[in-house]
Amino acid sequence: MERLQLGMITIDIVQKDIKNVHLAVYPPAGRVRIAAPLGMDLDTIRIFAISKLSWIKKQQAKLKNQEREAEREFLNRESHYFKGKRYLLKIIEQDSAPRVELKHKRIELYVRPEINREKMRSILDEWYREQLKEGVPAIIENWAKKMGVHVQEFRIKKMRTKWGTCNREAKRIWLNLELAKKPPECLEYIVVHEMVHLLERKHNDRFVSLMNQFLPKWKFFKDELNRLPVRHEDWKY
Repeated sequence: MERLQLGMITIDIVQKDIKNVHLAVYPPAGRVRIAAPLGMDLDTIRIFAISKLSWIKKQQAKLKNQEREAEREFLNRESHYFKGKRYLLKIIEQDSAPRVELKHKRIELYVRPEINREKMRSILDEWYREQLKEGVPAIIENWAKKMGVHVQEFRIKKMRTKWGTCNREAKRIWLNLELAKKPPECLEYIVVHEMVHLLERKHNDRFVSLMNQFLPKWKFFKDELNRLPVRHEDWKY
């Protein structure tokens, strides 16, 4: 991997079989990466990077200032979130299969005695996963009719740098597990975003036009999602 140094900024350069240059700034520390077509000389890439220097610094500043949640320790009365609302965790020890129950202001986590923190995290994550599996199909069905597209399947996984992705060929969308914690309108925005990619691969003018057509307030929802505190190692979209 080549590296380009512009003042205090180090840029990783990867050359591969693509047509256009792609620039990305990754959380949490603002690592910069340029993907360039095979055969593009380093001077051309350097000129491109210099032209984007102001944007790179702006994105790095955003990441530095982004509010982050403290790592969860899974203690009683610790704050956890579901659908954008804050709940206090209550850990209930019992000698039976683990489960999660949502009460008025509490998330009750039923676990076996002396269970460790990572196991509690996995139990709660699985509950979040099930909530998305129950709620997302109705969102997809609603928007599929409006857009005239077909989603073959959706899947859920933990992602460090994206809220969602789309595989156009398989007509499959992936959603970040963390979306279970965010407001419903933010989840819907990401679903719509990925479904629009079934109509337009790139984030170009046509993509923006389709988003404006289907979800006129999408930029507001995007800003709302990116304003919310993220996990200590998370991302922007």
